[in-house]
Amino acid sequence: MAKAGPASVEFRNVSMRYGAVTAVDNISFTIEPGKLVTLLGPSGCGKTTTLRMIAGLEIASEGQVLIGGKDVTRLSAADRDVSMVFQSYALFPHMSVLENAAYGPLVKGLPKAEAQDMALAKLALVGLKGFEKRYPSELSGGQQQRVAVARALVLEPQVLLFDEPLSNLDAKLRRKVREEIRELQQSLNLTVAYVTHDQEEALAVSDRIIVMSNARIAQEGSPRELYEEPANSFVADFIGDANMVPVTISEVSEGIADVMIGSAKVKLPARGLVAGPAKAAIRPESLLMGPASGPGLRGTVRKCAYLGNHLDLMIETEVGELFVVQPGGRDLLPYGSEVGLSFANSGVTLIPQS
Repeated sequence: MAKAGPASVEFRNVSMRYGAVTAVDNISFTIEPGKLVTLLGPSGCGKTTTLRMIAGLEIASEGQVLIGGKDVTRLSAADRDVSMVFQSYALFPHMSVLENAAYGPLVKGLPKAEAQDMALAKLALVGLKGFEKRYPSELSGGQQQRVAVARALVLEPQVLLFDEPLSNLDAKLRRKVREEIRELQQSLNLTVAYVTHDQEEALAVSDRIIVMSNARIAQEGSPRELYEEPANSFVADFIGDANMVPVTISEVSEGIADVMIGSAKVKLPARGLVAGPAKAAIRPESLLMGPASGPGLRGTVRKCAYLGNHLDLMIETEVGELFVVQPGGRDLLPYGSEVGLSFANSGVTLIPQS
């Protein structure tokens, strides 16, 4: 079977309605061939429905879905060259690892020997050589996940879909498996659409991220763009932690704003804003702690927790309570300690008005 190569995925003004409920509301985006794009957002935002529309498991109410430039909007899942790895893995418990991986080609009518050869190649690829005769119940969660990936890869689909693939794994394994998925995607040049609600996972694996909120796209961009230049307070708060604080822009000149954060003065990219009240997002790691007599904001420690490689602090200031992360094995600060907070060169950003 000749491999078609990775394909693009394009949504043009796509909506999905269930009676009076709009699950996806007029969204447009493109996933370029060979890229991993994550659909990220809280429960009920429309990300899984979007993935299922790529798969053909849901048929869009309006708009067009294109795969490799071909309109597949009305095609069933069986007629699309895509494979999906489900959250539950959906392995057949009565079949061996090899039988699970060879299932797709057999259903397509390929001879058993050829189907098994294809399955063996993909099992080796995901590090399961020697596990062919085992059953799913004899595997760890991470190994079951790999069988599901091998089974999805065996037909060499143009697009591979992942629906919350790591949610059944513990934290340490989650990191390892997400690295494996990313490595596989890059080495095989696969087009991947990946759904998660875990923002750290999204930042770690994605070429681009589409953040969804209330059935719409809130923002899309590279992980760095979303973290450093959030389009609105929802994205700032959803991608990583952010302190949202009221600020005053005193003047704007050549795209740079003079901003008062309480009594502290900073210069920030204006992002289209003009003089007057505004909001800024301040990342916890961008607040630098020093003596109370130093420049910036003065604050009082309300909470201080030791987390191994960093301290988490809540500090009361004139602009409200701020969450601060201090790296390194510093000593705990007692409740009521007076500190000074200054601002790092990055991680402080004005939020454009929604």
